[in-house]
Amino acid sequence: MIAALASGTGTILEALISAELPIEVVLVDRPCAAEKVAERAGIPIELVERSFAPGFDRDAYSESILAALAPHRPRLIAMAGFGTVLGAAVFAAYAGRILNTHPSLLPAFKGWHAVAQALGAGVSETGCTVHIATLEVDAGPILAQEAVPVYSDDDESTLHERIKQVERRLYPTAIRCFLAGMQAAGASRGDKEVP
Repeated sequence: MIAALASGTGTILEALISAELPIEVVLVDRPCAAEKVAERAGIPIELVERSFAPGFDRDAYSESILAALAPHRPRLIAMAGFGTVLGAAVFAAYAGRILNTHPSLLPAFKGWHAVAQALGAGVSETGCTVHIATLEVDAGPILAQEAVPVYSDDDESTLHERIKQVERRLYPTAIRCFLAGMQAAGASRGDKEVP
């Protein structure tokens, strides 16, 4: 049902697996620790390695992602710390069915350096947002948010770890609710295949 896309340590992926979500495949864009997390859980892994050279072809890479996912026929894609921004083809193929988690209270602090931006802005709180991913980065409809206080002695590492603690709880819950909504919508249409 779910394809999880990961690039890093796999802590978000571990949270999704621990929540017993129906993850059918884990796709990674580079060799990373998330592969070991998937392997320990007995989940198939697809490595679609991206280039970090100048002139990276995002659209061609996105087509490769679609080709790798096709045999698994996921109903939902869950970004689990995936470090590559995908092209339009993926968002067209899975419109409204790609979820992401972001370490800020969107729409504040979009992009890769959200925690540092929050600290730089001197805000008293930031947090975690689960949203539907769209072609425009960190701009899709918000599904869930939870605030995290910013303490005077925080640095990027301590604040990010507190946000991750919320994320590991909030994201699986939001995915489960989203799947339930998909199932209810499918049942009301008379779909034979529902999550």
